[in-house]
Amino acid sequence: MGFFERYLTIWVLACIALGILLGGLAPQVFVSLAAMEYARINLPVGVLIWVMIIPMLVRIDLRAIRDVTRHARGIGITLFVNWLVKPFSMALLAVLFLQHLFADLLPAEQIGEYIAGLIILAAAPCTAMVFVWSRLTRGDPVFTLSQVALNDAIMVVAFAPIVALLLGISSITVPWETLLASVALYIGAPLWIAQWIRRRLLRAGPATMARFEGAAGTASIVALLATLVLLFGLQGQAVLRQPLVIALLAVPILVQVFFTSSLAYGLNRLAREPHQVAGPSALIGASNFFELAVAVAIGLFGIQSGAALATVVGVLVEVPFMLVVVHAVNRSKDWYERGLAQT
Repeated sequence: MGFFERYLTIWVLACIALGILLGGLAPQVFVSLAAMEYARINLPVGVLIWVMIIPMLVRIDLRAIRDVTRHARGIGITLFVNWLVKPFSMALLAVLFLQHLFADLLPAEQIGEYIAGLIILAAAPCTAMVFVWSRLTRGDPVFTLSQVALNDAIMVVAFAPIVALLLGISSITVPWETLLASVALYIGAPLWIAQWIRRRLLRAGPATMARFEGAAGTASIVALLATLVLLFGLQGQAVLRQPLVIALLAVPILVQVFFTSSLAYGLNRLAREPHQVAGPSALIGASNFFELAVAVAIGLFGIQSGAALATVVGVLVEVPFMLVVVHAVNRSKDWYERGLAQT
């Protein structure tokens, strides 16, 4: 492991603290950065995500996508967990924790909105960051791209009905501009750029490709840490104003992350899928498409609502929580592969 990867936990904690500190010292800078958006997608965050995901997309030979049917069981597990388990389990967890276990610690008039925000968050599987998590677990890049593309196709038709069903709202207005712009920004454009880079690197030879992968790997980690500073700079004051509420909302999200990732990981092991498929399959359901979730929560309940705050908590805790899952997937690789060898 490289220097950044070896001490990633320390860098993550330091960047969270730095983001909150800078957000308090220079709030106008972060206000200006927050205003740089299109279709409710923050462009500085988008650029950083490009730096994180393009190195993985460079590794993809698009001709190999036709072979992804070899991992049809992994794809099936991904879709089962993302669409038939995750939104409904989050609804149960949100009610259990917020309406019962934590009810005395939260403002009663906001609990319904908090629950709604968590449900909206869970109904939107990850589009961009899963490429980062997959790369950190040495996941199969072709499988990762295929499951993201399938998830996005299903999201177009299933997101609104699932949210409407779970929230008891007759109709949900999906921010199509946000959804389509995100797909273009986080899949279409970086994939095209990555393939352009790949062609030139292959022409230059294996040594050039190896040098690029080494430099790009470091750049991806730096971009990940910079994203943390930016996110906590943008939202850190909310953490300081309502630390207890933020912490309590994070609990069902944490339980959901570990439940869905463990379920997908275990099912892939039972299905005898290789570790490089099980990792991305587990990670996509544990992370969220937070731009869409925040946009829908604001559209339904308003920018100052408890629902909007709940989706923002999802943004804040995603990177730290997902890095824990990445660590668990990596540390358990020997156990996972022993199970494959024994059956």
